[in-house]
Amino acid sequence: MNVLTKWLRSYLPELPVDDRQLAEDLTLRGIAVEGEFEAACGGALYEMDITTNRVDAMNHYGVAREAAAIYGLKLAAMPGSEAVEPTSQKRDVGHRDLYEEHGFPVRIEARDLCGRFTARVVRGVTVGPATGLVAEYFGALGQKPISAPVDATNFGWLAMGQPTHVFDLDKIEGGIVVRRAHAGEKLRLLDGTERVLVAEDLVVADEVKALGLAGVMGGWDSRVTEETRNILVEAAWFDPAPIRASSRRHGLHTDASHRYERGADFNAAPVASALVTRLVVEQCGGEVVGPLVDVVVPEVAARTANRKPIVLRVSEVQRHLGTTADGLGVSADVVERYLAALGCGMASTGAGEYSVTLPSWRLDLEREIDLVEEVARVYGYNRFADTLPAFAGEVVDQPHAGQERVIRETLRALGYSEAVSSTFTSAEEAEAFGEKSAGVVAVGNPLSEEAGMLRPSLVPNMAAMLAQNLHRDVSVVRLFEMGTVFTGSSVAVKEATGVAIGATGAAVATSLYRAEDALFYEVKGTVEALLRKFVGTVSFDGAGLPEWIEAGRGARALLDGEVVAVFGELNAAEAQKRKLRQTCVLGEVRAQVLLAKSLKSPVAKDVSRFQAVERDFSFVFPDRLRWVEVEAALRGLGIVELQRVTPVEIFRDAKGKAVAAGSYSCLVRVVLQSGERTLTEEELSGWSERIVAALTGLGGVQRA
Repeated sequence: MNVLTKWLRSYLPELPVDDRQLAEDLTLRGIAVEGEFEAACGGALYEMDITTNRVDAMNHYGVAREAAAIYGLKLAAMPGSEAVEPTSQKRDVGHRDLYEEHGFPVRIEARDLCGRFTARVVRGVTVGPATGLVAEYFGALGQKPISAPVDATNFGWLAMGQPTHVFDLDKIEGGIVVRRAHAGEKLRLLDGTERVLVAEDLVVADEVKALGLAGVMGGWDSRVTEETRNILVEAAWFDPAPIRASSRRHGLHTDASHRYERGADFNAAPVASALVTRLVVEQCGGEVVGPLVDVVVPEVAARTANRKPIVLRVSEVQRHLGTTADGLGVSADVVERYLAALGCGMASTGAGEYSVTLPSWRLDLEREIDLVEEVARVYGYNRFADTLPAFAGEVVDQPHAGQERVIRETLRALGYSEAVSSTFTSAEEAEAFGEKSAGVVAVGNPLSEEAGMLRPSLVPNMAAMLAQNLHRDVSVVRLFEMGTVFTGSSVAVKEATGVAIGATGAAVATSLYRAEDALFYEVKGTVEALLRKFVGTVSFDGAGLPEWIEAGRGARALLDGEVVAVFGELNAAEAQKRKLRQTCVLGEVRAQVLLAKSLKSPVAKDVSRFQAVERDFSFVFPDRLRWVEVEAALRGLGIVELQRVTPVEIFRDAKGKAVAAGSYSCLVRVVLQSGERTLTEEELSGWSERIVAALTGLGGVQRA
């Protein structure tokens, strides 16, 4: 938001610092001034970044309150907000009510959504352009002028942060009714668009029709125009939740919704009404008819403006904040002075304790520690000594910290970089990559359609990260992510830890498989290396693969027969959707299963001083025979000196000449070595015969 220092100084004429120093002091107190420019009306124009919890400071008077607290100045009541007395007591013959007796009729039906509604009638106005300070400040702020009554409402929220609205009184049929919308009810808004409302929308209506979408935007049919002669000034308090929901449901973000969504000041409505009414009369003429109507819902007032006091102990303030740079510390006088300046009521209960009454404009203050933070903020974080807090305990690992560490270290050692992606995903991605039977969890208040679901899988975000790298000419990518996935429903959310693996580009091919298969087998080796860190038997199969894997191009990994991971090439449809230019292999590991497993204990032994011997055996095997069966058969021979068994070459003859169709040739290499002696030829020959017999028993035929 933009703030004029000339406007600020009108509230604080004794401000002792220049604009540059003021900007620095405000920024150090969390009211950040991002830019400072020369203002057309004199002084400076601040470009400010106010955090969402500080809606009270999203206006000139709120910033002035912060400055008053910093410099110990007295801040007077909001100028122009004094109670407005009726200027006319004449009978309103043209209307059914006697305003001088009862005021304008207002009824709140949605009492849980609207806690306060004020209404004031001004009759006999002449609508024209704004003049005076309103026009001057609007010109300096770049605020678009509309008409004097409308500009008065905008001046009100710029001045004190409370949105207000003006209606053409003659367009209102009966009184004001604040209610939920009727499903399918239509309302034309000030932006000219017609909206179809739902039952969850809150509207300001008359006895016949909706007049505006409460807290978001007024209606077209009841707007103030040059022909308007009678005006109703509205100032209200609406619950943040329905305003936020309506704003996003209808794609409308307005100055009013921006403030209501974050929690307006419950007590500001009558003050803002007086300010706007006074401006309307000053610039448009007319008479204030009847008293201010102020309808309050007590239950809402109790949880906003009349919250229970908080007990604040000065000892707790000093314990949390520690030593100040000047060594004086934060005294009880400092605590009382700063909190009182921020609007808190300070009642001493003795023994260094206060009963603190919270201001209605600070809904973010809820606990004692919040008040401690306010003292520190206004005092100045830069004025505290740089000390570390005392710590007498010890660092304790989480139960599965060891397993998580091994997973990360293993993947990093294999050349993968860790990535972090959003916890949210779209409904389309959740449907495509989540397990159908597990369910998906919708976010109650999503930021966008692309972030409407909690991710049921890490794979779609991993695919997106691979695509981002490829689109930026990074052709070789190895990434992994370890994070939480969510299944179930919004009522019962189930959380689990998962690991996603993504790889594309530059895999090293060998004679064991075709070049186009190299990346798949690299990822398979990565998954296998990871699983072998845990106790259990690792195996693979190709059953029950998810739809995002290209048919015939994926596998499952099992640990002791339990499915732990799936991996494979991203299918053509998903790859095309992301405009991927090269093959991408992705995998997802159910880390929750691994975290429940025990890690293998590393075993070290002396390196043998004796020569290792390699023997190659060339066999033709039937296609049905898998390598895992070959290795198991040789390990089952019980040859202690058998160190390694590896496939060196695999060959298939498409024409069926060198190797018959339905078979493949495999060169099996074994490494034999003893840690105690040099192996003799007799031993090697005997073992070779046993190996040949075992391979023949599997259906293999030794090649000459």
